[in-house]
Amino acid sequence: MKHINIDIETFSSEPLAKCGVYRYAEAKDFEILLFGYAIDGGEVQVVDFTAGEKLPDNVYAALTDDSVIKWAFNAQFERICISRFLGLPVGKYLNPKSWRCTMVWSATLGLPLSLETVGTVLRLQKQKMKEGKDLIRYFCTLSKNRLGEPVRHYPKDAPERWEVFKAYNKRDVETEMAIQQKISKFPVADSEWINYRLDQLINDRGIMLDMVLVKNAIECDKEFRESHLHKARLVTGLENPSSPVQLKGWLAQKGIETDSLSKATVSELLENANGDVEEALSLRQSLAKSSVKKYTAMETVVGKDHRARGLIQFYGANRTGRYAGRLIQVQNLPQNHIEDLDGARFLVRNRMYEKIEPRFGSTPKVLSELIRTAFVPKPGSRFFVADFAAIEARVIAWMAGENWRQEVFKNGGDIYCASASQMFHVPVEKHGVNGHLRQKGKIAELALGYGGSVGALKAMGAISLGVSEDELQPLVDAWRLSNPRIVKLWWSVDKAAKTCVKTRKPADAYGISFIYQSGMLFVILPSGRKLVYVKPKLGKNRYGGTSITYEGVGEQKKWLRLETYGPKLVENIVQATARDILAEAMLRLTKAGYKIVMHVHDETVIEAPASASLEDICSVMAEQPKWAKGLLLRADGYICDYYKKD
Repeated sequence: MKHINIDIETFSSEPLAKCGVYRYAEAKDFEILLFGYAIDGGEVQVVDFTAGEKLPDNVYAALTDDSVIKWAFNAQFERICISRFLGLPVGKYLNPKSWRCTMVWSATLGLPLSLETVGTVLRLQKQKMKEGKDLIRYFCTLSKNRLGEPVRHYPKDAPERWEVFKAYNKRDVETEMAIQQKISKFPVADSEWINYRLDQLINDRGIMLDMVLVKNAIECDKEFRESHLHKARLVTGLENPSSPVQLKGWLAQKGIETDSLSKATVSELLENANGDVEEALSLRQSLAKSSVKKYTAMETVVGKDHRARGLIQFYGANRTGRYAGRLIQVQNLPQNHIEDLDGARFLVRNRMYEKIEPRFGSTPKVLSELIRTAFVPKPGSRFFVADFAAIEARVIAWMAGENWRQEVFKNGGDIYCASASQMFHVPVEKHGVNGHLRQKGKIAELALGYGGSVGALKAMGAISLGVSEDELQPLVDAWRLSNPRIVKLWWSVDKAAKTCVKTRKPADAYGISFIYQSGMLFVILPSGRKLVYVKPKLGKNRYGGTSITYEGVGEQKKWLRLETYGPKLVENIVQATARDILAEAMLRLTKAGYKIVMHVHDETVIEAPASASLEDICSVMAEQPKWAKGLLLRADGYICDYYKKD
């Protein structure tokens, strides 16, 4: 046996979509119901554990034999569930070394992260069965009877449906194998499987949560909401002042007509409000800011050992291959600006809620800024947090050969100050001479690097940060004049990509290669990894010019035809290159013995003894990849006893 394709059907009372597979498989009532498999591409077999059937000895042995490659679509699910099936304790899982994921393989080719959608896109003869969702809902999750009590359905409750479920299990294995056959000409590079293995090890390790803080933050929010709703009832006399209909009716009685009670509208109404109206609107505004979704997600995800696992999705963004957040969504944690975080945490952890507002102001704001601090190192360790400084700005400067920017990085300068200086032709120093221009340099850097114009500046908040309407277009012009090589990079990439799609012959620009093959546009990155655009063709854009369109995952995760052009392609290329730099850095850190428990964007979070060297961690992280000669990298870091923004 060289390889085995696996698909399992399972039961657990835990909600998989909310808690993730690690918590799901920890449930006392977790069990594998059906085990579908095919050995070396042979006939699919289905083992029905509910009927007392057993796995053949050679299949059972293969599960722990690293010489046998195990394939599954979203292989993390099968690997973790089978780890529980084999009796491994919490925190111990089958080595991902011999596991391969067809979902990841599909993602590397720009395909969706859904077995059903991939089958549809590839027009497979054997598609995933439509009945699956209903069958999973019936046999794999708890239902409720008329009294609202939890009820589990067994095969004996619906024998005919159970037979269909077995056929569904078999079909999933067949569909997965058909996908592999269809994309076999484009195998995943060994280096990416190494990155995938590390990703799985990091997810398996997980990160510890301060559950005292989490539970008390949820309780604090509940008390805050109850007290403010009580105040709102007293002010308005309404039974439910949270109801937009009731509150709008009350406001109408006060002579204020409004069609909306959105945050923006409430803020506008407050400008001219007074008395009861002002108090009622202020209370609604405070309640709107109250959200503990992250804390409740933590409570739902955390395992028996107080660690949260499965928070990172490998190749979650298939246009670039970047990692994505899952479950708690660590990629979009609120920032923290409270100076005395220790003090704020102390009040919440010790349920001294009444002291929060007198000392720190808004309770919802405090709870929001404490979310990061719920991630803590295990006893005896600290967090060593290190991230790449201005990684995308460095990569695009390196690719384009924008030498003045390279000099800034070489000399350890501030790119926002340097950019403002280049744009306005005066010296700019942070907190020094012409320091007011730094903010404009920062806005321009963040908004204009990938072809953005006036709209991008506005979206970045330029107006609210003090830039006038009249300044916007001159700011765009000044940035582009200051960065002619980056502008040239955009349109050279645009031309090369269009030429490749039109002629179906290879084209190059700035060391980036474009190849058309089997109805796909391959973009070969400096690292050698490929980005893929499915079924590309040339078409007219809304401005009457020519652009590239391709098929991909768009809004609401639907498969549709999308549009791209030079600057957008450059954005994907730069972000993908930054991702490759991070992936290699994490491999080096792991080889050096450091245990990564989480990573967010371009930042790694390492759990290590206090004696560990932050300087060494930053040094290892900032090593230049062999394929990136001339790229100037820098990693900055800090040490903490709970996760935070330094």
